[in-house]
Amino acid sequence: MKLPLNYEDIIKILPHRYPFLMIDRVIELELGKRVVAIKNVTANEPYFQGHFPGIPIMPGVLIVEAMAQAGGVLARLTISNGEVKGDVEPVYFMSIDKVKFRKPVVPGDQLRLEVEAIRTGSRVWKLQGRAFVDSELVAEGVFAATLK
Repeated sequence: MKLPLNYEDIIKILPHRYPFLMIDRVIELELGKRVVAIKNVTANEPYFQGHFPGIPIMPGVLIVEAMAQAGGVLARLTISNGEVKGDVEPVYFMSIDKVKFRKPVVPGDQLRLEVEAIRTGSRVWKLQGRAFVDSELVAEGVFAATLK
């Protein structure tokens, strides 16, 4: 696939849809190694209505989900050698470790999601993710997932 990947490309790779698709663009990709994706955080995100009304903060679990979705793009495209093939099947979390949240993410921020493969396979992947706003680290974690 040709970079950057936009919404139309991403929904061919991941089964997620609005309001749970957490990546807007993939800007860098090295099959089997790393991916960089973007999530534009806007004030009209549905979770801001109930997550600290009046003090809108993106839920940390959704930042982790965004990193995982970027990792899902990396895994799916690596396994299919860079091509989208057939039906889009889910990628399931197996574990989430060493997660740290360093700074709140608010409307107007742009998350840069950098995910590296620690261990790859045909079914089980271990990944390390980091989320940045501008050049500041806002969240990080290690996660494992299985592809069905």
